[in-house]
Amino acid sequence: MATAQLTASSIKVPARSLTSFDGLRPSSVKFASVGGAPSQRSFRRLVVKAAAVVAPKYTSIKPLGDRVLVKIKTVEEKTDGGIFLPSAAQTKPQAGEVVAVGEGKTVGKAKLDISVKVPGTQVIYSKYAGTELEFNGANHLILREDDVVGILETDEIKDLKPLNDRVFIKVAEAEETTAGGLLLTEASKEKPSIGMVIAVGPGPLDEEGNRKPLSIAPGNTVMYSKYAGNDFKGSDGTNYIALRASEVMAVLS
Repeated sequence: MATAQLTASSIKVPARSLTSFDGLRPSSVKFASVGGAPSQRSFRRLVVKAAAVVAPKYTSIKPLGDRVLVKIKTVEEKTDGGIFLPSAAQTKPQAGEVVAVGEGKTVGKAKLDISVKVPGTQVIYSKYAGTELEFNGANHLILREDDVVGILETDEIKDLKPLNDRVFIKVAEAEETTAGGLLLTEASKEKPSIGMVIAVGPGPLDEEGNRKPLSIAPGNTVMYSKYAGNDFKGSDGTNYIALRASEVMAVLS
């Protein structure tokens, strides 16, 4: 059976087709021929960044309404043991420093300020919230206050102070054995959906802008939706989860 061989010289790109990509950063990549021998010719490929880039001529960003501008914490490039992580294995950060806040929002007749008032406050936010942008050479995120999970007053996630209707829970340890006494591997352990409440937020806002306290209290053992919330791991390996009060299904006793 005949085989087709693709070589670098057989690839032709019209010069005019490149004009539509003006301004994107090129880099070089080497192609290997089908026969296995690497081609020595380098081609320019396009690198497209996911985050919007704010031009250097703009020196400040002022969020509007209930939005918050957060400088994203740098992604960890290696494990605690010193092993460097590839880009695909690096955990997407969910923490950052507040740079600026909007003027707040109006609920009913009440004008409400943003809960995170002080620039420099360390916060935890929902994993897929907001819009990423590059500003002053650093990655930032503009998101709504409701997407801020809580305030981190120390370097330990266990000290998280939840905001709004969020509940912060210490996850129960997964069962090590089956009912028959068989040891479970890590892959076969079922993700627990039970834990003890560590802290709760001040509650959601009603139609008049007043806080409605949560019915869940610290110390409660609760059952929550299996795939809800944002997962975190403490420095000692303890698992935590932050979720909305509406995602808690029951209080156990």
